[in-house]
Amino acid sequence: MILYRSWYNDGPMGAKKKKSKEDFTQEAYMGIRRMFFLNEIIPGQKISYGDLAERLNMSTTPVIQALKRLEYQGLVRHEPNRGYYTENISLEEITEIYEFRELIEVSLLPFTIGRMTKTRLKRLKKALDRHLDAVRDVFLKDRLLKDMEFHLALAQLSGNQIRINTLKSLFDLLYLKYRGNILFVTPMDTVDDEHIRLYEYIAQGNLAGAGEVLGRHISNVKDHAILSIERMNREKNIKQI
Repeated sequence: MILYRSWYNDGPMGAKKKKSKEDFTQEAYMGIRRMFFLNEIIPGQKISYGDLAERLNMSTTPVIQALKRLEYQGLVRHEPNRGYYTENISLEEITEIYEFRELIEVSLLPFTIGRMTKTRLKRLKKALDRHLDAVRDVFLKDRLLKDMEFHLALAQLSGNQIRINTLKSLFDLLYLKYRGNILFVTPMDTVDDEHIRLYEYIAQGNLAGAGEVLGRHISNVKDHAILSIERMNREKNIKQI
């Protein structure tokens, strides 16, 4: 549970400093992101900023500013005189996101392998171990986070900040805009094995092998997500008949 306070300790001797408007906007922004991730806000839903303000225990002004930021990121849309809405699930967007992910992540591998050191390899191994531990956990959200953290750790070792930031934005769209139970449907054993093999190829400095495994891994996840969405759409159509 996230607690929102009007004051926080800052400066010497624990002196208290009143929060700025930007501080409150950031709190609202992070709080709404958390609601997306926990499926408390779902695709196709009308968003009441009054309700969000009440749930976050703050005024509507920082909530509206936070929603404007989320609109810029493509997580919500604003309709004049009607308010904010989340977007419905888009098969085309999901496909494009995964294809763009594959382009970015594979393109970073030569830099990651070229800059690899023992220390950096240990960092990647820790991210892998956290992922493997989470794979055996019953909590889907933890698996989602640890999977994302492994891929971001791999990308961050490349040192290419622009592409890393772009990749973070793609993960935002996947894990905040779309529900995790739709996306994370690839068999755990498959994900487990592919991440281990990817790490081993990188440790060996085998760029060709790493690129093949990573490209196939992202493509497999995309294919399973598409099948899941198509199945969900069929079930929705049946219920509407």
